[in-house]
Amino acid sequence: MYVDGFLVPVTRDRIDEYLRMASDVGRIWIDHGALSVTEAMADDVPDGVHTSFPMAVKLEPDEVVFFSWITYRDRAHRDEVNARVTADPRMAWDRTQTPPMNLQRMVWGGFLARVQLGAA
Repeated sequence: MYVDGFLVPVTRDRIDEYLRMASDVGRIWIDHGALSVTEAMADDVPDGVHTSFPMAVKLEPDEVVFFSWITYRDRAHRDEVNARVTADPRMAWDRTQTPPMNLQRMVWGGFLARVQLGAA
């Protein structure tokens, strides 16, 4: 399994808007073959001394961290899905609108699953 993981700071008063957008965009990934899309909002995420989820995105007081991931069969599958998603006209968005999250402080990367137990 291969996973694209994301940490993103979302403005608290725009959480509903973010979730609607994440559902719409997540559906595009599923339509193009991603195995799953998950958006998880911080609930029990302490500030760290040296590092933490809030520190990773330089969280501001009016924000909450979302930890999100998309799963694929393998990296080649991820690359194929992402190429189709990028070309999908539904991914065009009005760049004059301010998104509900701060994309400049988003952290992301691709991960090769090495241990997997239980349900995927």
